[in-house]
Amino acid sequence: MDLDYFQLIDRIVELNLDEKRITVEAQVPAAHTIFEGHFPGFPIMPGVLLTEAMAQSSGWLILGVLKFERMPFLAIIKESKMRGFVSPGSVLTIEAKLEHEGSGFAVTKVKGRIGKDLKCSAELTFGLTPFPDPSLRVHMDAMANKIGFPLQAITHD
Repeated sequence: MDLDYFQLIDRIVELNLDEKRITVEAQVPAAHTIFEGHFPGFPIMPGVLLTEAMAQSSGWLILGVLKFERMPFLAIIKESKMRGFVSPGSVLTIEAKLEHEGSGFAVTKVKGRIGKDLKCSAELTFGLTPFPDPSLRVHMDAMANKIGFPLQAITHD
């Protein structure tokens, strides 16, 4: 997890395109300036960043299902629930399932856990658009390599 660059996903654990599911991991930094203010003496991961981590996880799933032909942008957050605290140094495991894709939108249901403990969940809707700039596609390809996105999974039908 690189909070300074808003890259919250470290590794893809599993991508199942047939079942339209993804599992990813994110190592919450043991120390970072955000924890100095959130909160002094009781540092926890801000809910907005947990929501972003769930959105990025869903985004990787959607990119895989759509074979990187369109870019998902978060549009709607529904049923978002923060169910427990996420402490610095924790490993957050996020599971997302694609519930719907069509008419320029995709909907996922996503959950984040520390170990077996459910910490956050949401239903997220994404607008889907062709990559608005070639440099974004280049960046996403580089990020896919960095987090171990199984590119072979989208090249075979």
